[in-house]
Amino acid sequence: MTTLDAVPPPARSGPAPLTDGKRPAGASFVLGLFVVLPTLALVAAVPLAWGWGLGWLDIALAVAFYYVSCLGVTVGFHRYFTHGSFKATRPLRIALAVAGSLALQGSVVNWVGEHRRHHAFSDKEGDPHSPWLYGTGPKALVKGFWHAHLGWMFGRDMTNMNRFAPDLLDDADIRRVDRAFPLIVVVSLLGPALIGGLVTMSLWGAFTAFFWAGFVRVAVLHHVTWSINSICHIWGERPFAARDRSANVWWLAVLSCGESWHNLHHADPTCARHGVKKGQIDISAVVIRGFEKLGWATNVRWPTTRRLEKLAAPRG
Repeated sequence: MTTLDAVPPPARSGPAPLTDGKRPAGASFVLGLFVVLPTLALVAAVPLAWGWGLGWLDIALAVAFYYVSCLGVTVGFHRYFTHGSFKATRPLRIALAVAGSLALQGSVVNWVGEHRRHHAFSDKEGDPHSPWLYGTGPKALVKGFWHAHLGWMFGRDMTNMNRFAPDLLDDADIRRVDRAFPLIVVVSLLGPALIGGLVTMSLWGAFTAFFWAGFVRVAVLHHVTWSINSICHIWGERPFAARDRSANVWWLAVLSCGESWHNLHHADPTCARHGVKKGQIDISAVVIRGFEKLGWATNVRWPTTRRLEKLAAPRG
């Protein structure tokens, strides 16, 4: 099956603004906690891992929760909900929405709306997190990197979800998952602690699992995801013709479940596979293939040789 040229962000009839009012100060404070606390835990992880506080159970729980939540974002929030790279059964659709919410990167509706806006204005005015909005000089790029990686989330303008995610707002199942986001946050952080405490039958086992598979896992996934916005729009290879500065960064491929093959994604946003060249690891595409074989995913937009040849960047 061939892929499509454009992102399919359905829109309601009539003109609609990009933004929908200002973010309340209280919401900015909560967002700050989501960003700062996991990052502080990541900083504290180095001395803790050196001599005490890290066991094999903590590592196993952290890896498991990391990849479940990461794939929830990459396969669910990104390739399915944002770009329609495949069709999913109702149970899979709900499961992907919950799994992506476990990443603590915002609710499914907000994540999808922000990302559709990014593609509609990629690396241009209107893009919520382009690193190129301040110019191309060294100082401008330092400022742009900070904005793309983290700073954009503290902007006061909120993306208009009625414009960029009306299909999700009209989906009763997704609205329920979206409203349940605070509860999912609790499960994401305390779930590992509960498992760790029950397996070790100790409060210490609960605490270390909470620290490593809760806060540290969230922090690592946050910075990997934010690196797609920042690093993958500044440095890397660009073998495909895209209308922006998106690039491939190979060393982020495994941690990002294939999202760092970002150049192909922006050249062909609805494609279900981002790592299309030999040796390009794309865990998300492997998972989608598994869903397809199980009959849970259909109409998957796989890349074709002819399509990739048309997308190849001109040499010279």
